[in-house]
Amino acid sequence: MKLEIDRHRLLAEIEALAVFSDAEAPAVTRIVFTPTDLKARAWMKARCEEAGLTVRYDAIGNTFARWNGTDPAAPVVGTGSHIDAIPNAGKYDGVVGVLGGLEAIRALRRGGFRPQNSIELLVFTAEEPTRFGIGCLGSRLLSGTLATDAARKLTDRSGATIDEVRSGAGFAGDLERVTLPSGYYKAFVEFHIEQGPLLEREQIPLGVVTKIAAPASLRVFIEGAGGHAGGVLMPDRHDALCAAAELILAIENAALASGASDTVATVGICEVFPGAVNSIPSQVRLTVDIRDTDLNRRDAAMQALDAAAGAISAKRQVSIRTELLNADAPGDCAPIVIEALSQACKKHGLDFKTMVSRAYHDSLFIGRIASVAMLFIPCRNGYSHRPDEYASPDDIVRGTLVLAETLAALSA
Repeated sequence: MKLEIDRHRLLAEIEALAVFSDAEAPAVTRIVFTPTDLKARAWMKARCEEAGLTVRYDAIGNTFARWNGTDPAAPVVGTGSHIDAIPNAGKYDGVVGVLGGLEAIRALRRGGFRPQNSIELLVFTAEEPTRFGIGCLGSRLLSGTLATDAARKLTDRSGATIDEVRSGAGFAGDLERVTLPSGYYKAFVEFHIEQGPLLEREQIPLGVVTKIAAPASLRVFIEGAGGHAGGVLMPDRHDALCAAAELILAIENAALASGASDTVATVGICEVFPGAVNSIPSQVRLTVDIRDTDLNRRDAAMQALDAAAGAISAKRQVSIRTELLNADAPGDCAPIVIEALSQACKKHGLDFKTMVSRAYHDSLFIGRIASVAMLFIPCRNGYSHRPDEYASPDDIVRGTLVLAETLAALSA
């Protein structure tokens, strides 16, 4: 079998999908279940049907595009990613895995390959947490990691529930039926930009992922006492923002203290009330992300946060309350898929690096029910989730070739 990637078509499709955006180019904003997202989904469905794939949606909008194998009853070999994008993002995150997956399937078909196991392209719903405050919504439901009762309690900023929003977008049916049956997948491979600088820095074209980090996400509520910026003397203050500043540095120190490069902590949101230059902040809300590939190290950083919050609360005489949003366990990739990826790289004479994914992906949750691994390509400066996110055409084509070879090996 001779595998050839249609470079021009693949790159043109990446550019075409980027046009579906609520932000001015080169930025991409594509929030799940918005009119822009639904137009992008319709465009994607048309591309899959043009490729001869059978397309179906589930009740949360996960999209399955299948190439039936010679044994339709056998477990499926899956690939895919997501096409939703946070505000002011780039055009490659998730999209490379979706359109690269589609082109890999087309390349196999052009090369005369006939799979025994069906090969399925999966476009996950709401990998990004933008609308409902929780990432990987579609894969959490597919894997049974998120209970449907808990999903129904999720709302967007306007107060609309999951059921209301998905129904308005045209996705009906019972959420209970989204969870995939046992043994549905033989294997799943997600192709993605690295979202970090290591491959580019080391000048290695491909990364084979062996572990996927997972975050704990928390909200921290700090309540002090407000007052006039001129009228309240410094010894009498209970400034919520000063307490927050001290806590933010303590969170940073908790990650640094682990001594492991895989332990990272981020305070991504800081909301201050009342937000006036001449008013002492009385309330602050922080949103915290702590993640690691090692569960014990991550949980130790969380315990350090709690200890710091208690000490700062007593020292500054403010109230500090934490709310755990989610705490997912890290995941190990499956040897069978790692080996298939590694052999595909070797077959085409391509250098690769085994590595961990410090960002988390839908594969983390599909890994609860299937053998998974990920394939990374470099992205310039490690940038992602910003308009200047970039992956080179050569890297995208190389990754797609290795993905196609891997899908062939797993489905033969």
